[in-house]
Amino acid sequence: MTPDLTTPALRPSTAAEIQELVRQQLRLHVRGGGSKPALSTPPADAVLLDLSRLTGLVEYEPAEFTFTAQAGTPVAEIQTLLAKEGQYMPFDPPLALAGATLGGVIATGSSGAGRVRYGGVRDFLIGTRFVDGRGELLRGGGKVVKNAAGFDYPKLLVGSLGRLGVLTEATFKVFPEPSAYATLAIDCAELSTTLGHIRSLNRSKFDINGLDFGPTAKGWAVWIRLGGFTAALDERTAALRQQVGAGEILTAESDASFWQGANRFDWLAADAALVKVPMTPGRVAGLEKALPGGSTRRYSVGGNLLWLGWNRPIAELDAVLSAHGLSGLLLRGSAEQPWLGKRPGGAFLVRVKSALDPDGKFGPI
Repeated sequence: MTPDLTTPALRPSTAAEIQELVRQQLRLHVRGGGSKPALSTPPADAVLLDLSRLTGLVEYEPAEFTFTAQAGTPVAEIQTLLAKEGQYMPFDPPLALAGATLGGVIATGSSGAGRVRYGGVRDFLIGTRFVDGRGELLRGGGKVVKNAAGFDYPKLLVGSLGRLGVLTEATFKVFPEPSAYATLAIDCAELSTTLGHIRSLNRSKFDINGLDFGPTAKGWAVWIRLGGFTAALDERTAALRQQVGAGEILTAESDASFWQGANRFDWLAADAALVKVPMTPGRVAGLEKALPGGSTRRYSVGGNLLWLGWNRPIAELDAVLSAHGLSGLLLRGSAEQPWLGKRPGGAFLVRVKSALDPDGKFGPI
């Protein structure tokens, strides 16, 4: 699904312009690259604030393993820049090739398969600038890892959907990129066997760079990715295969193609809704019994995240997630509001919203 770029929008190119727009008492709805259409379409009472012009690298210090860029900068541009220095963003931001921006990744709290080893976007975000509901430009954190001082605005803004303020700039720490990768793909006849592998691997000695599983035409499959020095990778992969007792090894182009496809959600039909559901491995079996047949899905991060494709009425999924005490965030598709199932937040978030956006210029939390 592609974003509707014909929607009338305000397109500021500086933080100062955003401040002025906020001060004009407008109700604003922020869009980055439009890679998550369910979150990019403004409600009838809001004006679309398109950050596609707020782009560009502000500062990059390869020796410090940090970079700062404006919020509308496409993730793919940053990835290309980092690769030239042998560095990368280990949390593997989803939909990078679909136009995801740094601000959108932060606002949705989106992390990919690499989160299983290194943590998610909140673990790599060390500084932010954003415009609050009064039009003030606020800063939180810092530009180097050891100088992330002050109130922890960066963590607060992760997953906020732009409802607390308009991100204008972000600073991330990065890591050296492994020189090689390999993936072990295991076919399983039953979900119980699959979950047995997941439990074992979550406790294993292996440094795993990706641990996903999902239904296939043969039953189920587990995909385990390792990364590291080329000279040692064959031995490590062989040891992993010996531990699990089976599997096909994917290397080089096959490995890269597989995980790039996962990042793009190639397994998802173009007309299906996409929902992000944080969870735990222990809840998988119960949820699987409740999901209707034909649901396309992929569990990631060792069973701590579900990417769910949905072709039925959204109200049905809302009821299923509520019954299981789970929250879902709609990224593609349409609904009155993006949160499904158990609503996140609480009294603390209400107080934060009141402090940062007292007039509700960025919509309800």
